[in-house]
Amino acid sequence: MTNISMTEVPLTCHAQSLAGAIAGIGVTITRGTRGEVSLTYRVSGETGALGIPARSTPHRIDGLWKNTCFELFIGNFEDETYLEYNFSSSRQWAAYQFAGYRSDRVELETNTPNINVAQTADALTLTATIALPDAWRERSLRAGISAVMATKSGDISYWAAAHPPGKPDFHHKDCFAVQLEARSAA
Repeated sequence: MTNISMTEVPLTCHAQSLAGAIAGIGVTITRGTRGEVSLTYRVSGETGALGIPARSTPHRIDGLWKNTCFELFIGNFEDETYLEYNFSSSRQWAAYQFAGYRSDRVELETNTPNINVAQTADALTLTATIALPDAWRERSLRAGISAVMATKSGDISYWAAAHPPGKPDFHHKDCFAVQLEARSAA
Protein backbone atom coordinates (compact mmCIF):
# COMPACT_ATOMS: atom_id res chain seq x y z
CA MET A 1 0.00 0.00 0.00
CA THR A 2 1.35 3.41 -0.90
CA ASN A 3 1.06 6.41 1.38
CA ILE A 4 -0.08 9.42 -0.59
CA SER A 5 -1.39 12.39 1.32
CA MET A 6 -3.69 14.82 -0.53
CA THR A 7 -5.14 18.06 0.82
CA GLU A 8 -7.55 20.57 -0.75
CA VAL A 9 -6.73 24.16 0.23
CA PRO A 10 -8.73 27.32 -0.58
CA LEU A 11 -6.67 30.50 -0.82
CA THR A 12 -8.09 33.80 0.42
CA CYS A 13 -7.31 37.26 -0.86
CA HIS A 14 -5.42 39.43 1.61
CA ALA A 15 -7.63 42.12 3.18
CA GLN A 16 -5.30 44.90 1.92
CA SER A 17 -5.55 43.83 -1.73
CA LEU A 18 -8.47 43.57 -4.12
CA ALA A 19 -9.44 40.27 -5.71
CA GLY A 20 -10.48 42.10 -8.90
CA ALA A 21 -11.65 39.72 -11.59
CA ILE A 22 -10.52 36.64 -9.63
CA ALA A 23 -13.45 34.70 -8.14
CA GLY A 24 -11.26 32.29 -6.21
CA ILE A 25 -8.15 30.14 -6.04
CA GLY A 26 -8.09 26.54 -4.87
CA VAL A 27 -5.06 24.31 -4.52
CA THR A 28 -4.65 20.57 -4.26
CA ILE A 29 -1.38 19.50 -2.65
CA THR A 30 -0.23 15.90 -2.78
CA ARG A 31 2.76 14.43 -0.99
CA GLY A 32 3.96 11.31 -2.73
CA THR A 33 5.89 8.27 -1.61
CA ARG A 34 9.23 9.19 -3.20
CA GLY A 35 9.56 12.65 -1.66
CA GLU A 36 7.71 14.50 -4.40
CA VAL A 37 5.13 17.20 -3.77
CA SER A 38 2.57 18.04 -6.45
CA LEU A 39 0.39 21.14 -6.43
CA THR A 40 -2.48 22.07 -8.69
CA TYR A 41 -3.49 25.73 -8.47
CA ARG A 42 -6.93 26.51 -9.98
CA VAL A 43 -7.72 30.19 -10.53
CA SER A 44 -11.32 30.97 -11.44
CA GLY A 45 -12.62 34.26 -12.78
CA GLU A 46 -11.80 36.51 -15.71
CA THR A 47 -8.29 35.23 -16.28
CA GLY A 48 -7.92 37.35 -19.42
CA ALA A 49 -7.47 40.34 -17.11
CA LEU A 50 -4.37 38.78 -15.55
CA GLY A 51 -0.85 39.58 -16.61
CA ILE A 52 0.18 36.09 -17.72
CA PRO A 53 3.80 35.77 -18.85
CA ALA A 54 4.36 34.13 -22.23
CA ARG A 55 5.25 30.45 -22.15
CA SER A 56 8.98 29.75 -22.29
CA THR A 57 11.47 26.96 -21.77
CA PRO A 58 11.52 26.03 -18.08
CA HIS A 59 14.45 27.68 -16.33
CA ARG A 60 15.39 29.17 -12.95
CA ILE A 61 14.92 32.93 -12.57
CA ASP A 62 14.67 35.37 -9.65
CA GLY A 63 11.92 37.92 -9.07
CA LEU A 64 8.94 35.82 -10.20
CA TRP A 65 6.89 37.15 -7.25
CA LYS A 66 6.78 40.60 -8.92
CA ASN A 67 4.19 39.25 -11.40
CA THR A 68 1.59 36.49 -11.49
CA CYS A 69 3.28 33.72 -9.55
CA PHE A 70 2.35 30.62 -7.57
CA GLU A 71 4.32 29.85 -4.42
CA LEU A 72 4.98 27.07 -1.96
CA PHE A 73 6.79 27.48 1.34
CA ILE A 74 7.85 24.35 3.25
CA GLY A 75 8.98 24.42 6.88
CA ASN A 76 9.63 21.74 9.44
CA PHE A 77 8.80 21.39 13.11
CA GLU A 78 12.40 21.04 14.25
CA ASP A 79 13.95 24.44 13.49
CA GLU A 80 13.39 27.72 11.65
CA THR A 81 14.77 26.50 8.30
CA TYR A 82 12.37 26.65 5.37
CA LEU A 83 12.20 26.29 1.60
CA GLU A 84 10.53 28.57 -0.95
CA TYR A 85 9.45 27.54 -4.44
CA ASN A 86 8.06 29.95 -7.06
CA PHE A 87 6.27 28.82 -10.24
CA SER A 88 5.27 31.01 -13.16
CA SER A 89 2.75 30.24 -15.86
CA SER A 90 5.69 30.88 -18.23
CA ARG A 91 7.15 27.68 -16.68
CA GLN A 92 10.01 29.65 -15.15
CA TRP A 93 10.74 28.80 -11.54
CA ALA A 94 12.86 29.56 -8.49
CA ALA A 95 13.79 27.63 -5.34
CA TYR A 96 15.50 28.90 -2.18
CA GLN A 97 16.44 27.75 1.29
CA PHE A 98 16.36 30.08 4.31
CA ALA A 99 18.06 29.55 7.69
CA GLY A 100 15.37 31.62 9.44
CA TYR A 101 12.71 34.25 8.76
CA ARG A 102 13.89 35.95 5.54
CA SER A 103 17.52 35.29 6.55
CA ASP A 104 20.50 33.62 4.93
CA ARG A 105 18.77 32.86 1.62
CA VAL A 106 20.61 30.54 -0.75
CA GLU A 107 19.52 28.97 -4.01
CA LEU A 108 18.21 25.49 -3.34
CA GLU A 109 19.99 22.83 -5.36
CA THR A 110 17.12 20.90 -6.94
CA ASN A 111 15.87 19.44 -10.18
CA THR A 112 13.75 21.53 -12.52
CA PRO A 113 10.13 21.26 -11.39
CA ASN A 114 7.63 19.77 -13.81
CA ILE A 115 5.24 22.67 -14.58
CA ASN A 116 2.12 22.43 -16.75
CA VAL A 117 -0.29 25.28 -17.49
CA ALA A 118 -3.76 25.48 -19.05
CA GLN A 119 -5.85 28.61 -19.51
CA THR A 120 -9.40 29.36 -20.65
CA ALA A 121 -11.40 32.58 -20.48
CA ASP A 122 -12.54 31.79 -16.94
CA ALA A 123 -9.86 29.47 -15.51
CA LEU A 124 -6.11 29.19 -15.16
CA THR A 125 -4.59 25.95 -13.91
CA LEU A 126 -0.95 25.47 -13.02
CA THR A 127 0.36 22.08 -11.89
CA ALA A 128 3.86 21.84 -10.46
CA THR A 129 5.72 18.81 -9.13
CA ILE A 130 8.90 19.18 -7.10
CA ALA A 131 11.30 16.73 -5.48
CA LEU A 132 11.98 17.62 -1.86
CA PRO A 133 15.60 17.51 -0.73
CA ASP A 134 16.55 14.14 0.78
CA ALA A 135 16.72 15.52 4.34
CA TRP A 136 13.10 16.77 4.07
CA ARG A 137 11.45 13.67 2.62
CA GLU A 138 10.78 11.77 5.87
CA ARG A 139 9.76 14.74 8.04
CA SER A 140 6.37 16.08 9.01
CA LEU A 141 6.22 19.48 7.35
CA ARG A 142 4.28 22.74 7.40
CA ALA A 143 3.32 24.27 4.07
CA GLY A 144 2.48 27.82 3.15
CA ILE A 145 0.57 27.88 -0.12
CA SER A 146 0.16 31.22 -1.83
CA ALA A 147 -0.20 33.13 -5.09
CA VAL A 148 0.45 36.61 -6.42
CA MET A 149 -2.07 37.71 -9.04
CA ALA A 150 -1.03 40.66 -11.22
CA THR A 151 -3.45 42.22 -13.68
CA LYS A 152 -2.64 43.75 -17.04
CA SER A 153 -3.54 47.14 -15.52
CA GLY A 154 -0.87 46.70 -12.82
CA ASP A 155 -3.02 45.76 -9.80
CA ILE A 156 -1.64 43.02 -7.57
CA SER A 157 -3.53 40.78 -5.16
CA TYR A 158 -2.02 38.41 -2.62
CA TRP A 159 -3.65 35.04 -1.91
CA ALA A 160 -2.74 32.48 0.77
CA ALA A 161 -4.11 29.62 2.81
CA ALA A 162 -3.59 31.87 5.85
CA HIS A 163 -2.40 35.46 6.31
CA PRO A 164 -0.57 37.01 9.29
CA PRO A 165 -1.83 40.32 10.73
CA GLY A 166 -0.68 43.40 8.82
CA LYS A 167 0.70 43.55 5.32
CA PRO A 168 0.98 40.47 3.07
CA ASP A 169 3.98 38.35 4.11
CA PHE A 170 4.14 34.79 2.80
CA HIS A 171 7.38 34.17 4.73
CA HIS A 172 5.63 34.69 8.09
CA LYS A 173 5.12 31.46 10.08
CA ASP A 174 1.35 32.19 10.32
CA CYS A 175 1.19 31.43 6.58
CA PHE A 176 2.55 27.91 7.11
CA ALA A 177 -0.97 26.66 7.85
CA VAL A 178 -1.12 23.33 6.00
CA GLN A 179 0.32 20.29 7.74
CA LEU A 180 1.94 17.59 5.63
CA GLU A 181 2.42 14.45 7.69
CA ALA A 182 5.60 12.43 7.35
CA ARG A 183 4.99 9.51 5.06
CA SER A 184 4.90 6.12 6.70
CA ALA A 185 6.82 3.14 5.44
CA ALA A 186 5.01 1.47 2.57
